[in-house]
Amino acid sequence: MAKVLKVIEVLAESSDSYEDAIRNAVESTSKSVRHVRSAYINEQSVTVKDGKVDKFRVNVKITFEVDV
Repeated sequence: MAKVLKVIEVLAESSDSYEDAIRNAVESTSKSVRHVRSAYINEQSVTVKDGKVDKFRVNVKITFEVDV
């Protein structure tokens, strides 16, 4: 039987790094979605406060297996 996979888009941020923002996206999604298989980094951006980078933001496409 073939596997059924679904992709959702998740936005996450971190004040430390892009890597930490990616971890936040995957770990937060894994709390409510089972069988997460991969994450594709779609976009990266930052917010700026007082002339300095304030937050690192990522738009992540997360793929997971659906029970059928």
